Amino acid sequence: MKRALILHWSSTGNTEKVALAIKEGLEAAGMNVSLMKTTEAEDIDYFDYSLVCIGSPSIQWHPPKQVTEFLLKKFKHYQKQEKIKTGAPKVPGKNALIFCTYSGPHTGIREATPVGLYMGQFFEHLGFTVVDEWYILSEYHGNDERSTKGRMGDIRGKPTEEDLQKIRMDAKNLASKL
Repeated sequence: MKRALILHWSSTGNTEKVALAIKEGLEAAGMNVSLMKTTEAEDIDYFDYSLVCIGSPSIQWHPPKQVTEFLLKKFKHYQKQEKIKTGAPKVPGKNALIFCTYSGPHTGIREATPVGLYMGQFFEHLGFTVVDEWYILSEYHGNDERSTKGRMGDIRGKPTEEDLQKIRMDAKNLASKL
């Protein structure tokens, strides 16, 4: 049975909702899934899994400090183990899924894509194949103006149950391709 790891950091609950939906979809496809917050995953070895999913909100075009620190620490750990190689040769059977929640009160998804690209590089340097990047529009909690007057329109309540069901199906389909 293939193993998957879902790592996430969530401040308002949006990213955690998405992580849980991904877990449900991967499990429906028959994968053995571990779900952890990045703050609990210091001793995790990515290479123990065929799929590592990592999720974060976008905060001013960056992952939050907690996610950046986690990724950098893991990167340095793998450098010491000499698993970061020139040319980043692909490691067969090692895959990563990047997911990012964003509100976009200003410009929308373009505020989130730098976060996904940044996180993906940590896995590509290890030789993992980044199979996809998912960007999930989410409510901007605590500020009705930013949840109703940005380019994305009224995003209160996002991700909705319909959005989460699509994520479950996409995760199930992704697992069937690995």
